[in-house]
Amino acid sequence: MPITPATATQSSSSGAAEAILLELVDEDGVTIGTEEKLAAHRPPGLLHRAFSVFLFDERGRLLLQQRALGKYHSPGVWSNTCCGHPYPGEAPFAAAARRTFEELGVSPSLMAEAGTVRYNHPDPASGLVEQEYNHLFVGMVQSPLRPDPEEVGDTAFVTPDELAERHAKDTFSAWFMTVLDAARPAVRELTGPSAGW
Repeated sequence: MPITPATATQSSSSGAAEAILLELVDEDGVTIGTEEKLAAHRPPGLLHRAFSVFLFDERGRLLLQQRALGKYHSPGVWSNTCCGHPYPGEAPFAAAARRTFEELGVSPSLMAEAGTVRYNHPDPASGLVEQEYNHLFVGMVQSPLRPDPEEVGDTAFVTPDELAERHAKDTFSAWFMTVLDAARPAVRELTGPSAGW
C-alpha cells in the first residue's frame, strides 16, 4: 500500500501525530486558509477544496467505488471512481491523479477537467458535513485495477441503466448525484452519445 499522509500516521519531531490539513476557500474557490480535515467536516462544515474523479472503460461504463468500511466518513457506501482533498498548495489535477493511483492502483488516461461544483451535503450516518468546492475530472481507465483494501471495499463498472438500478437499491454517498450531474457534459463528450450518459 502506498504510504502517504492520507494513509499513514505522521509524527512530528516531538513524536505527536501531525494533522492532515485541507485548503479552506471562499465562494469563488480562492484559498483563504487551512483547517484540520475532521474539523472542516464537523457541523456546520467549513467550505474547502475537494476533487471528484469519474473514470470510464473503453465501453463507456463508469467505474464506481465502494468506500472501505474503515473510512471515517461515509464508510461502505458507493460513490464515484475517486474523491478526496488536495493538500494545501497541491493542484487539484495532481491530487486527483495521485489519489486515484493510491486508492485503485491505476493512473487515469486522458484525464481532463470537467468544471467545478459547490455543495453543502450533511451525512446523517456520520453527522459530518460536506461543504465543498469540488473540482471535477473525467478520464479513462485502461489497465487492471489494484485496489487498496484499506481505501476500497469493492468496485464495479456500470452503464447508465445499471447505475440507476444500483442507485435504487444500494446506499450511495451524499454527494454522488450532485457531482455526477455537474460532470455530465464532460462525461458525454468523453464517452460519446452511444454510452447514454
